[in-house]
Amino acid sequence: MSIATVNPATGKLLEQFEAMTPDEVQAAISRAAETFLSYREVSFGRRAAMLVKAAAILEGRQNELGTLITTEMGKPIGAARVEVAKCGMVCRYYAEHGERYLADEKVESDASESYIRYQPLGIILAVMPWNFPFWQVFRFAAPALMAGNVALLKHASNVPQCALAIDRVFREAGFPWGVFQTLLVGSQAVSDIIKDPRIRAVTLTGSEGAGRSVASTAGANIKKAVLELGGSDPFIVMPSADLEEAVKIGTKARIVNNGQSCIAAKRFIVHRDVASRFESMMTRHFAALVTGDPMDEKTDVGPLATPQIAEELERQVRDSVQRGARLVMGGKRIQGEGNYFEPTILADIPEDAPAAAEETFGPVASLFVVDSVGEAIRLANATSYGLGSSVWTNDKGERKAFIDGIDAGQVFVNAMVASDPRLPFGGVKHSGFGRELGRDGIREFVNVKTVWIQEGAPNRKSSAD
Repeated sequence: MSIATVNPATGKLLEQFEAMTPDEVQAAISRAAETFLSYREVSFGRRAAMLVKAAAILEGRQNELGTLITTEMGKPIGAARVEVAKCGMVCRYYAEHGERYLADEKVESDASESYIRYQPLGIILAVMPWNFPFWQVFRFAAPALMAGNVALLKHASNVPQCALAIDRVFREAGFPWGVFQTLLVGSQAVSDIIKDPRIRAVTLTGSEGAGRSVASTAGANIKKAVLELGGSDPFIVMPSADLEEAVKIGTKARIVNNGQSCIAAKRFIVHRDVASRFESMMTRHFAALVTGDPMDEKTDVGPLATPQIAEELERQVRDSVQRGARLVMGGKRIQGEGNYFEPTILADIPEDAPAAAEETFGPVASLFVVDSVGEAIRLANATSYGLGSSVWTNDKGERKAFIDGIDAGQVFVNAMVASDPRLPFGGVKHSGFGRELGRDGIREFVNVKTVWIQEGAPNRKSSAD
């Protein structure tokens, strides 16, 4: 597999990199294993200080690093800068809260003293995607390194410069060489790396197919895995909602990152009483979007990351229309340089059409009409995915029904789905398992160790389960 920077706005090859040899990979794993023995003993205070320094570096280089993101994968420049700043936020969050989340927890028992201790596992392999090339890495790395683990990053092969830049940030922040290392390798190398006995766990954000492969290898080798996979997030709008706000946020939620986000709103499930108005308003909002050069501050929608993504999206739209969906606007690639796709709206979509049954990774909104809360929940759950969901209602009864009834890792009410360092992030069903962020995220890659201390004669006999 080619490891290269190809500007998606122009299709031009900018940089190409040689993949690491097996010997170089082995050297990196050995370095990580040796470094872990000393790094695990570094105090929380010292780890926190390095994370704060990493945050300062990120915040001071938002424009430089944001430009790198945009060049490699096409995100509009303003959003790229925000992504870099958010990475600084997650570093500061775990610097402040990590020690508390991993402090010993006393538990009352028949022992003289008993408690839970959280200890690092060792080398964690991170297999990360291109769509949020900094944020996806930092939301794993900040808690993992704060917990005392060391990390190896196998990044997507179309964002190698982002991968190397992240490596430099951690090095400049003072983390010892070996705590965080980038492996420039293709996807075919991942299985052998996971099998290495020195690798203790793996985390992957990516496609369902990649998740199946990684989980299978990790399971066969009895290793912990955390998976954040695809999504087909519902965006439900009921008559009591603020329709203007729902349309405005819904448009933003669909075109975030040029529509290439697992938690982007993809299926708009609208109550019949407001469906016609919603469609008309969303069509106006989509028509006003500026598609073009992602380096232009005025651009709303930049290019898709690769020609293959654009081709697949065009197929999904075409096949959906052939199955009976109504094309409201857009629907095809924009001719010329780059991987541009028209902002698109589909309506009257059969449930077996690709726009309903598959994840669409681009600026395509799928509209569905329902007559009740129950029908909205049924349709929201009529997918193999269960990552995020957004519900728009000011009725408390409806709110409770949606929170209880939607099969997803997250339910946002009158708000756009977004990851937040303070709250756990992850999905159910084919959207993966395990959690990132919050307290739960830092506890994914630790040994939850029970400690039982008996002094003097025991109070009673313990069962030997």
